[in-house]
Amino acid sequence: MAKRLTGTNLMAAVHPLRSAMRPVCGGEFMNPKRLTSAVFAFVTTLVLFASPAFAQGAEAAGGDSWKGMLALAIGLGLGIAAAGGGIGQGKAASAALEGIGRNPGAAKEIFTPLLLSLALIESLVIYSLVISFMLLSMF
Repeated sequence: MAKRLTGTNLMAAVHPLRSAMRPVCGGEFMNPKRLTSAVFAFVTTLVLFASPAFAQGAEAAGGDSWKGMLALAIGLGLGIAAAGGGIGQGKAASAALEGIGRNPGAAKEIFTPLLLSLALIESLVIYSLVISFMLLSMF
């Protein structure tokens, strides 16, 4: 007759590493919030202390260190523009769908201004892309 798995035996059968990690973790896995904060602290420490190790002086890089800064600024600018556009489009769509949910008969009147506003929001992100291409072509 097969042995019935209960309690600790069931947990060991479901997750075999649980019994192997018992001496390390005190028998329990880490809290997900605590694990997330530990991983964040590790990555932050790695980024802060590893980047100076790979840094070069301007003369070693060929004197074009401003090009790297320009590329970083363009990347950050596009990221912020895309995030802002995404948030704006999400709020516009949310408000439009909420209005349609409250008054389904007004769906036709809400749809056209919604599309127009989404297009205008997206055009701002495209303008930032065009400006970044202009900056890249200048240098």
